[in-house]
Amino acid sequence: MAEKTSNNALYFIVGALVVLVAIGGYYIYNQEADKPGVSIEISEDGVKIDD
Repeated sequence: MAEKTSNNALYFIVGALVVLVAIGGYYIYNQEADKPGVSIEISEDGVKIDD
């Protein structure tokens, strides 16, 4: 009986970690996607910055 409870607790912990990693990845992905793209070019004519 103790082994079954131990396995259930292990499955719960692993499942919770998978959910946390998925939520964290989604959050980080959205933070990166929201950043505006900036293009900086340096040439003989000077510096050009495009948003």
